[in-house]
Formats: sequence, C-alpha cells, structure tokens
Amino acid sequence: MLKDIEVVFFDLFYTLIVPKYKLSTNEYDVVGLSKEDWEEIAEDEMLYSDRATGRVTDPKQIILEMIEKAELDLTDNVIENLMHIRKKRFKDALIGVDEDIIEVLKKIKEAGIKLCLISNADIIDVMYWKASPLCQLFDDVVFSYEVGCVKPDAEIYEIALNKMNTISEKCLFVGDGGSDELKGAKQLGITTAMAKQFIERDELKNSEDVDYVINKFSDLCHLLKI
Repeated sequence: MLKDIEVVFFDLFYTLIVPKYKLSTNEYDVVGLSKEDWEEIAEDEMLYSDRATGRVTDPKQIILEMIEKAELDLTDNVIENLMHIRKKRFKDALIGVDEDIIEVLKKIKEAGIKLCLISNADIIDVMYWKASPLCQLFDDVVFSYEVGCVKPDAEIYEIALNKMNTISEKCLFVGDGGSDELKGAKQLGITTAMAKQFIERDELKNSEDVDYVINKFSDLCHLLKI
C-alpha cells in the first residue's frame, strides 16, 4: 500500500462524474442524428483540440462548429436549445455527484492529503464547476482549456505539481485511463491508479502505466491506508 502521499490528482469525467444522456430529449435528438453519430462529431479530434486547449471558449461557437462539422442547417431556436441541453447535461453531472465518492474524498482530506483535479475540459464541460460539491473539496484545479494543454502532455501535470508545490514521487494520479492520462502521469514518476467504477478499459489491464486498479471508489481508502 502507499505511504507518504501528499497529493492525489484526479481526472474528472468517468472517474468522479459521468455526463449522462437522459431518457427525454437529448442533443442528438434535437439535431436528428443517432447518439453515435453525434458523439463522433462532438469528439472530432480537431474540434475537441480547439475547445479543450482554449482556442475556442465561446459556448455558442463550440456548438456552431459542431453543427458545421455535421453539415446541418438549424434555426437559431434549435441552436439555442441544443446549447441549453448540452450545458444542462454537464451541470447535472457536476451537481449530482455520487455520495460515496464525496465521502471518500472527505476521508482523504481528513487524512491530511491534498486533492487536485487535472481535467481535459472545455468551457461548457465545467461551466458549473463552482456549483458542484466537488469544488469545495479540491485544493486546486487544472482545466485544460484554461492552461492551453491537455493530458497526456507533460506540461499539464507539471502545472498541477507546481500548483500543489510538490514532487511527482509524493503523488498519486487516479483516472479511468482515457486520453493516455495514466501514461502521461507515469512518465513523470507519478504513481497511477486506474478507476473502474464507471468504465472499464480492457486495453489497460496489463499496462505498465497502471500501478494499481480501483474497482470501486472506496478502494482508495485501503490503498492510501486511511
């Protein structure tokens, strides 16, 4: 088990929260596409890079670029509705955090360990961060759109290390493993833990970038001996 950990870095999406689609009207319903087609457009590499690194920070422009990529002709009312639904999906995820996750984070803080978030995110993704119960628990946050770099770039981890005034050997990074985030952390000497409570990434099962596996969030307490 781990000892002498000063800071635990956390990924946000699919580690602490999941921006779930609803049973009622969703973004893809509004534009008349399948969920898969809409997500393919929304996660287009170039579009995502622009907004996740802060080159595009206007919420409406983010939506307009998705619409343009999809080659859709939508009215202003539909565009506004689409933006509203997308904002609400991420707001609901940030506000409705699983209580078990909140309790574990509180225990970590009570043990004297600091918490810092490192998240690839655009401005819509975390627009309601300050309304989230997570906000009060974290000592600091690093959002990619604010710092201009994304995981797994070394720079974003180095920014976080500097913010927390610590060294990699005294830190743990917890994430689901998307965007090669565990590899990026490991290359800097940060101990890594793959979180599996929301998503399982089979390709990382035998990865040298994964030091520990967290099957349920409460496993962190055992790992940190708290």
